[in-house]
Amino acid sequence: MSPTPPRSRTVKLGGLSDLESVKRTLQDQAQHAALAEAQRKLKAQRQQAEEQLFKRAIGAVKPLAHTPRVQLSAALPPPIPVQRQRDEASALQESLSDEMDVSSLLDTDSDLSFRAPGVGPDVARKLRRGVWSIQRAIDLHGLRSDEARSALSEFIREAHKQGVRCIRVVHGKGLGSPGKTPVLKQRVLSWLAQKQEVLAFVQARPAEGGAGALVVLLKPQLGAKFAPLGA
Repeated sequence: MSPTPPRSRTVKLGGLSDLESVKRTLQDQAQHAALAEAQRKLKAQRQQAEEQLFKRAIGAVKPLAHTPRVQLSAALPPPIPVQRQRDEASALQESLSDEMDVSSLLDTDSDLSFRAPGVGPDVARKLRRGVWSIQRAIDLHGLRSDEARSALSEFIREAHKQGVRCIRVVHGKGLGSPGKTPVLKQRVLSWLAQKQEVLAFVQARPAEGGAGALVVLLKPQLGAKFAPLGA
């Protein structure tokens, strides 16, 4: 039996009005297609005109020379800690001696006191009365001699660098030392007398440590504005 041929699909029009509607639809589609094509061509023409205008504006160009290798700069050397080296050199130069006899430099008054050359006795009196407020303090009690010396030197150096004028140094009364001799106290007296930053020191008042501590007046920073000593 031979296969049955497919049926052809036919569109039935209701009348002349349907035919006119189909005609208008086809015309609209054609107009839209023509409009879209015209817009595409216009866009292409504008883009081409802009490219030509750009080329005329920049003129003739020459390609950059290309090299396949990248030129890398040499690695910079690490920074040199100049200030730290200066501080270390200064610390070595100002190493404090344990053998210095400070007794001749102390004032022969009822209370322990020291004044650097050129500093008047009124400075020690005012320091003892608390005219300068204590701004920083360090406790050396219980440290070995070498530890105490290093700690004191660093403490005074940093305090002076920051503009501190008055400090307290606690050295203890030496009651726990062999023979109850205040070894650390005597060495602290000697170390302070050797420090260039120190103008004067006196034994602390009872409320500030008494015989186990010293109140120390430091020199002002160079160029800093300060009231004259004794003012």
